[in-house]
Amino acid sequence: MGSDDSYNFVFKVVLIGESGVGKSNLLSRFTKNEFAHDSRTTIGVEFSTRTVRIDNLTIKAQIWDTAGLERYRAITSAYYRGAVGALLVYDISKHLTYESAERWLKELYDHADPHIVVMLVGNKSDLENLRTVPTDEARDFAEKKGLMFMETSALGSTNVEAAFSEVLTAIHTKVASREVTRGSISAVTLSSPIGPSSEAQEERKGCCRS
Repeated sequence: MGSDDSYNFVFKVVLIGESGVGKSNLLSRFTKNEFAHDSRTTIGVEFSTRTVRIDNLTIKAQIWDTAGLERYRAITSAYYRGAVGALLVYDISKHLTYESAERWLKELYDHADPHIVVMLVGNKSDLENLRTVPTDEARDFAEKKGLMFMETSALGSTNVEAAFSEVLTAIHTKVASREVTRGSISAVTLSSPIGPSSEAQEERKGCCRS
């Protein structure tokens, strides 16, 4: 039993950011522990899932990748629909990818739930000798915008697990405290809702007591 089908929540998390910053490799490193050295730009929306345990609950993380569509400014609102978390990724060795973070953030907030959990992710930390985005500058930007922040390396598998785990834990905290709106709670609880299921309540109502 205990298969991939037994879970308490589904959390949809989207990866956003410029083409070539390593979104697909972050996705494959987290969900399959793989890294493709020759990864070409993927076309069409892709997502992968991984089940994790948080606070004794089983969370199915559904991680969506823009899959190259950002090059054509062709990401639709459907991509963001139901998302409760986002990793906004830039490449620490390409300052332009960092400069576009503000625009990505605006697009995200235009389409996603206002309570969405967002982490700014400086990927390719293995390219320290080519760094053009100082850590402190990015951290300050994240703080100002109320975002979480982490630097990762999908190649070296550095902080990838930590980044996704922190985002998923923050989502769970919001859901548990009911900070998210009604709409996103139903998006989150695609499996059984919190508390007794409606069938169980029906059964009790129709049960023996008059």
